[in-house]
Amino acid sequence: MFEFIRKNSKLTALAGGVTLAAIVATPVLAQRDPAYSAARSSGAIGEKPDGYLGFVSSPSARTKALVEDLNIKRKAAYTRKAQETNSTVEQFAFTSGCNLIMRTVAGEKYQAPDGSWQTRTSADPVRDSRCP
Repeated sequence: MFEFIRKNSKLTALAGGVTLAAIVATPVLAQRDPAYSAARSSGAIGEKPDGYLGFVSSPSARTKALVEDLNIKRKAAYTRKAQETNSTVEQFAFTSGCNLIMRTVAGEKYQAPDGSWQTRTSADPVRDSRCP
């Protein structure tokens, strides 16, 4: 299913561009919200390999609503970009998830390929072997 991502450098580059443009824009705006910043820095939420944010622990109602809204916006961006690159939403989201996990900083949470939540250190995060 993800062979297209690994073999097509154009898709990988475009997915990275979305991560830097459309996807990053949403978290940048969200970071203005103290609830988002607090949840991310406390490790209550983290990046998942599928390109969406996940809950590491039970979220407050405000954090849950914020993350759900961000994930809806991410899916809309993935859908648009997948159509532009003749890929599937899942392929595009996966490549974006690889990039978003790589962009986490020390102390932030991310989901490893085995489903466990990890805390980012100064070392590279553990990512799916299919990541570009």
